[in-house]
Amino acid sequence: MKALIVVDIQNDFCEGGSLAVENAHKIIPVANKVIDFFNKNHSLVVATKDWHPANHKSFAKNSSGTIGEVGILNNLPQVWWPEHCIENTYGSNFHPDLKKIENIIYKGTDSEIDSYSGFFDNGKLKNTELLTLLKNNHISEVFILGLATDYCVKHTVLDALELGFKVNVIEDGCKGVNLLPNDSENAIREMKEKGANIIKSDDLI
Repeated sequence: MKALIVVDIQNDFCEGGSLAVENAHKIIPVANKVIDFFNKNHSLVVATKDWHPANHKSFAKNSSGTIGEVGILNNLPQVWWPEHCIENTYGSNFHPDLKKIENIIYKGTDSEIDSYSGFFDNGKLKNTELLTLLKNNHISEVFILGLATDYCVKHTVLDALELGFKVNVIEDGCKGVNLLPNDSENAIREMKEKGANIIKSDDLI
C-alpha cells in the first residue's frame, strides 16, 4: 500500500510568514494535484505540522542565539530560527490554498528539542504518531513532498528509509530554505544516495 506525506505546508513557511521559504507557494498546485490523485485512488494522505510551544528553545530569542547561526541544543547542533509555527496561531495553520487533509501529525511539541522529521525529534528520543499510522494502514511505500527540502523533507525521507519504507521524493513539490546556496541540491543528492527515488509529479499522475 502507498501513502502520501505532505510536509509542513504552513503559513509561516510561505510568503509573508516568519520563516518563509522562497517561492513556497509554487508547490501548492503540485501538492493539491497529488493529494487529489491519492484521494481518488483511496490511498492514505497524511500531513505533518510544526506545532511549537512559544517557549521552544530552537527559537533564537529563547536561547540567546542569532537567527540563522548554529548553536547547541540538548547536545545536538541547532540552527537558531525565528519564532514560527507557534501552536494555535495563524502561522501554524496550513496554507489556505492547500486542500484539506484529514490525517495530521504534530511535531516539534517539546520545547527542549527540535523536530525536523515527521517521525522523530532530532535526538530520536520520542516518536510521533506517523509510524503507527503508516503501519496500521499497511503502508510499504511513501511519496513525500513539502517544506523544506533541506530540513523537514530531508529528515522525514531519511527516517522513512531507515524504517524500511520505499521512498519517493516528489521534487517539484518541494522547496528549500537554502541558508547556504546549494543546501537543497545537496539534500536531494543525499536522499538519492541513501536510496530515495527522486521523481516529478508528472511521473506519478
